[in-house]
Amino acid sequence: MIPISIDDTFKFSCSAKVPCFNECCRDLNQFLTPYDILCLKNHLDMTSGAFLERYTTQHTGPETGLPVIALKPDDALNLKCPFVTPSGCSVYNARPSSCRMYPLARAVSRSRETGKVTEHFALIKESHCRGFEQETTQTVRQWIENQKITGYNEMNDMLMEIISLKNRARPDPLDMKSNHFFHIALYDLDRFRPNIFEKGLLDYFHLDSDIMEAVKNDDVELLKLGHRWIKQILFTNL
Repeated sequence: MIPISIDDTFKFSCSAKVPCFNECCRDLNQFLTPYDILCLKNHLDMTSGAFLERYTTQHTGPETGLPVIALKPDDALNLKCPFVTPSGCSVYNARPSSCRMYPLARAVSRSRETGKVTEHFALIKESHCRGFEQETTQTVRQWIENQKITGYNEMNDMLMEIISLKNRARPDPLDMKSNHFFHIALYDLDRFRPNIFEKGLLDYFHLDSDIMEAVKNDDVELLKLGHRWIKQILFTNL
């Protein structure tokens, strides 16, 4: 892990012409954010429940005590990504944020006084990766723009805020009820929506009509609401 600033340059390129093509899609330990799941399930034209059942596993994060979703490997021996093919990624346009960022890692810190978020970046140089031998040069900023990562980062930072709050206030694993709500509000959006409109789950939230109309038709707005709601039910009474 080599620290790098947003306007620093680095050499890297990945394509079928690179000798290690597809190697980073094996030996998989791939966690999915709520926004990753939203994009993948819509790209595959699946419900969130069907996607989660077919392609993922869930466990409790040892450091956060929160439900964590991981991709289920297609090959138990090589831990191969279920979406990799000999010609590359079959869900490339909806690939997860960590795939888009690679070979970069991103971390954020938030000022308690101002709420300002500061980004920190590092290059991940793994022994199998030959992408660093290529001649293509770009800045971190250009990589983020070219890989269309900004929207992913903005959505993922909402989850990072929840993790940060929980680590400070509630380090133990969630109780069963909170765990259930976390799962449906952030991971299983197609289950969350009818709980709002048919079962009145958020009636006490007093949402205005514009927000209700937005979450009825827009998964991104629904996920934003899910983050707001989870923050309230986990931390309001602390």
